[in-house]
Amino acid sequence: MSGPRRRSLFRPCIDLHNGQVKQIVGGTLSDSDPSTLRTNFVARRVPVHTRPRHPSAHYAELYKRHGLEGGHIIKLGPGNDDAAREALRAWEGHLQVGGGITDKNCGEWLEAGASKVIVTSHLFPDAKFSLERLQGISSLTGKDRLVVDVSCRRRGDKWFVAMNKWQTITDMEVNKDSLDMLSEYCSEFLIHAADVEGLCQGIDEELVARLGTWVTIPTTYAGGAKSVDDLRVVDRLSEGRVDLTYGSSLDIFGGTLVSFDDLVQYSNAAIRKTDD
Repeated sequence: MSGPRRRSLFRPCIDLHNGQVKQIVGGTLSDSDPSTLRTNFVARRVPVHTRPRHPSAHYAELYKRHGLEGGHIIKLGPGNDDAAREALRAWEGHLQVGGGITDKNCGEWLEAGASKVIVTSHLFPDAKFSLERLQGISSLTGKDRLVVDVSCRRRGDKWFVAMNKWQTITDMEVNKDSLDMLSEYCSEFLIHAADVEGLCQGIDEELVARLGTWVTIPTTYAGGAKSVDDLRVVDRLSEGRVDLTYGSSLDIFGGTLVSFDDLVQYSNAAIRKTDD
């Protein structure tokens, strides 16, 4: 008789833009027209009593204090390396880092204290998937220290990988076949649903349900989470195969919809149920 199934957990994040912790509406990032950028939160260096406006290390230390594993740092464009390194130093060996990761710099980020590196755009020269590049970076990092960010945008009833800060749609459809192929070279997926990222209007339930039938390795979904109940929904739809990250709705990022402490309590309870 098998034991309790795994439960979906809360996975934390630190999103960086121009060296600051921010929560951004995913579809508004643009290199050609920066004026389209919409942010829900910008952290500033101000007195501690004005929580939650703090630098990147504050969030890393917070996650460390609560033992929240599997968190990720995402560098959205240039000017974020120092802030990313600051967060990695605060909890060395426990945070993943992504954003501009290539075969040329993956090693230095692992040496800087990242538990794993996260790669997307490097795998899609001219928006076309390169198996050779995936094999190359996986051989450098080792499969166990590589995460593929399958950020995607919806086109009709399908999803396609989006790169370049979610601005460019690639030739790869997100489905069981593509995820099975990618999982041969990485140990984890991070899946941003870019169309709902930062909107706090709910998760893409259809995508989460599909992921629950597709993925065979640890997977974290990001995009649209707005209540603690979303964790229960993700757990039900994916049968515990997909974890959930929260951004703009979360109180530590200035949100009013979700309490960080409630998510910690939920995850701790879920872990206990899995262990029983």
